[in-house]
Amino acid sequence: MSTISEKILAAKAGLKELSPGEIVEAEVDYVMVNDVTAMPAFPVFDELGLPPLKEKGVFIPDHYVPNKDVPSAEQAKAMREFVAKHKLPHYFEVGKGGVCHQVMIERGFVAPGRLIVGADSHTCSYGALGAFATGIGSTEAACAMVSGKLWFKVPESQKFTVEGELGEHVMGKDIILHVIGDVGVDGSLYKTMEWYGSAIESLPLADRISISNMAIEAGGKAGIIPADKKVDEYLKGRVRGKYKAVYSDEGAVYSEEFTYDASEIPCTVSEPFLPENAKAAADVNVEIDQAYIGSCTNGRIEDFRVAAGILKGRNVKGGVRLLIVPASHEIMDQMIEEGLYDVFRKAGAYISGPTCGACLGGYMGVLANEEVCVSTTNRNFIGRMGHKGSKVYLANPAVVAASAITGKITDPNNLK
Repeated sequence: MSTISEKILAAKAGLKELSPGEIVEAEVDYVMVNDVTAMPAFPVFDELGLPPLKEKGVFIPDHYVPNKDVPSAEQAKAMREFVAKHKLPHYFEVGKGGVCHQVMIERGFVAPGRLIVGADSHTCSYGALGAFATGIGSTEAACAMVSGKLWFKVPESQKFTVEGELGEHVMGKDIILHVIGDVGVDGSLYKTMEWYGSAIESLPLADRISISNMAIEAGGKAGIIPADKKVDEYLKGRVRGKYKAVYSDEGAVYSEEFTYDASEIPCTVSEPFLPENAKAAADVNVEIDQAYIGSCTNGRIEDFRVAAGILKGRNVKGGVRLLIVPASHEIMDQMIEEGLYDVFRKAGAYISGPTCGACLGGYMGVLANEEVCVSTTNRNFIGRMGHKGSKVYLANPAVVAASAITGKITDPNNLK
């Protein structure tokens, strides 16, 4: 009896079954690198003396988009020249792509049953579509692009079940923050977090991606949600090639099992300086300087619809900066078509093109000393979004939008 992770890894290794702890060499479907993580991989290709396999590699500039200085411009140039030299087909230039994980999903590289690796820790996002996906180093990425294979230690799996109906303004982001608050930032160390229950099934794909995205913040190797009709519907006309969903066997063995009542999960905020510092948003009364809605965690159209619904007819409080950052150009186009762009503009928000930017403290919203930001991003470590004396509070888009209006962290259910 096997879990999803064990089945996918076994299939890609050409074996009937695997057990946790075994080490195997498996065929990967795709390898993703971005403008920051691609650079260290290039010398490895020279050392190996072999070209990358054309169909395996996906190259997506996103961390410093557009380039913010000469070093970032040189990084982007190196990737562009490498892609041109080897005539690689999967490259998404500035203006045609977006944040790497969103692009991987939107452009059909991700599908149920696939094994995908990426030189970015939040590659685990793809588990929301029933894939086994995990972050790797740049050197590993280079080797995988050349050979099409990589070694894996089969992880143990945990089962998380969330049953019932979520409260008003409670989203997938609140589920994962609540769970990390429960198990801690090392509670899933090198394990797969598998997600089940009526509350998970009811979530749109965007919210599921938020959950899988932050599996790494609990130390997880992967975060997988079994594929269903919502995934199939999303992939119609978008997926590359064929796919077959993989499901855990009844009676599969899990290292731990956790069960939660959805109605008991509030709008949640993680206080500095760890995602495990989770509290009910209503209990966090902190004034803010900046509010940020975007990133690979919460930069999808569903997130902006929620935020716009709260901001419509209201204004960002004086002294507060609200940054709106869609995760891709496809999402930005949807924002414009649906009138969300105008809602944000009229409310007093700054709207950016797709970029990782401020999430990693790169630019486009970097924080000064002692500034406070409430953000839909995934990490709130010391100095994560700027000065080491700044503070980041993690929250869902509804909480961030409400907080931008009041000037302090606010549960949207308490917004007057």
